[in-house]
Amino acid sequence: MFALYVTGTDTGIGKTLASCALLHALRGHGLRAGGMKPVASGCTRIDGEWRNADALALQAAGEPGIAYADINPFALEHPLAPELAARDAGVEVSLLPILAAHARVADNADALIIEGVGGWAAPLSASLMQADLVRTLHLPVLLVVGLRLGCLNHALLSARAIAADGVHIAGWIASHVDPEMERVEDNIEMLRARMPASCWGVLPHAPDADPATMARHLRIPMLAE
Repeated sequence: MFALYVTGTDTGIGKTLASCALLHALRGHGLRAGGMKPVASGCTRIDGEWRNADALALQAAGEPGIAYADINPFALEHPLAPELAARDAGVEVSLLPILAAHARVADNADALIIEGVGGWAAPLSASLMQADLVRTLHLPVLLVVGLRLGCLNHALLSARAIAADGVHIAGWIASHVDPEMERVEDNIEMLRARMPASCWGVLPHAPDADPATMARHLRIPMLAE
């Protein structure tokens, strides 16, 4: 199965847009692609259930028929770090429910995109890091780099931390989050020269961007070969 864990250089840098664009790209190649966001904070009550906007976007972009509860097994109300949001909800984020949901989604998909929370080092709980989940599922990581001042430092430190955790970086996507950023192309070229994996694409700045349109800006190497 084609599977990736999508992390970012920070929160709010386009992980969900990149993940949804990847789902559209994979489905465009004829694959049944499903998305997951195992832990999500900042949820809204819809029809009596907590729902997260990012997880709903993944559900819309992915293979129809995948239950929301499997896409987002831990839906937490408050828009806080997951550890704090879970504490407020009286919930303990743990591996087993995530692994069970992953198995159910994988049974209905040829490809799986799992979106993380915040940046790579953001904890899932007091005793669970994102690296623990990724290593358990034997997933490669795709890093979304938010293009803004400081992105070189954030990207290289993130890549170093991922490697130090014993996880393989499959590639990276540049996400143009700051329309005022200067010398964007120069920064992208500096990243290309220094990152330990290839660039899968550059997502342009576009308010209310359509993930299906953004998929055209991506090149997934293993599908292009």
